[in-house]
Amino acid sequence: MEELYVQYKGLMFKIAYQMTGSVADAEDIVQDVFIKLYDVDPDRLAKPKAYLCKMVTRRSIDLLKSARKRREQYFGPWLPEPAPTPEMDAMEAVVRNDLLSYAMMVLLEHLSPAERAVFVLREALGFEYPLIAELLDKNEVSCRKMMSRARGKMGISENIPVSNESNNEEWVRLFLTELEKGNINKVMELLSEDVLIVSDSGGRAIAAMRPIQTRELAARFLLGAYRKAPKLIGGLDIGLANINGQIGIVARSGSKVVAVAFMHFERGKLRNLYIQRNSDKLKHIL
Repeated sequence: MEELYVQYKGLMFKIAYQMTGSVADAEDIVQDVFIKLYDVDPDRLAKPKAYLCKMVTRRSIDLLKSARKRREQYFGPWLPEPAPTPEMDAMEAVVRNDLLSYAMMVLLEHLSPAERAVFVLREALGFEYPLIAELLDKNEVSCRKMMSRARGKMGISENIPVSNESNNEEWVRLFLTELEKGNINKVMELLSEDVLIVSDSGGRAIAAMRPIQTRELAARFLLGAYRKAPKLIGGLDIGLANINGQIGIVARSGSKVVAVAFMHFERGKLRNLYIQRNSDKLKHIL
């Protein structure tokens, strides 16, 4: 059993995390699956990878179904929990090639649990449709249709490959520099016309309660937040870190992480900015 845990815990965590958007839930699912595995007939573990993936996928789907109502009642916008990448620690498992970008994980919220499972298994982990069908107890045709519906809901056309965003550290540093200078015109030049800023605080911190749109409103919001940062108790230290397999902006007050932000670019401009301020979702970020 220990050998199976060491060999497959990373893969199982990747599935559960991208299915649920929660590091804590993913870790619980992996532990729960291995506890239940002690009662499984060894003959059913002839193909351990497929069996474990099936168990963790089903458990993740069940959790998503029960979480739907809670998310509808969530205080303000809901965003996924940031996940540490290899040099940090989250089941020692999240590696960039197996992890969808943070922006893509936000889009997963538009999908049903089954559609989300198909998308994650196919696009993040590269599983073939016959195996996906086996894991979900469906036929291959149904899985292909679910993938097509998922892409439609996410606004991704069939002929566009899903890929992780490149780490554009130079651009991010340039953007932060212009914010520090307070140059609103330059900041606006770096924003897409349909820029969108979404903040998640869960009612535990000060954050925008509604998404912010238009370049002018977005620029004023960001400049205002940047000006207020030094006035906070203990000040605010803003730096960059590799989170979710990409460059993330990390804000610390003293030794405490108080915010993590992810940028999504389109044609060299900032299209989406996701700001996570819920302290419960930041405890894995060091």
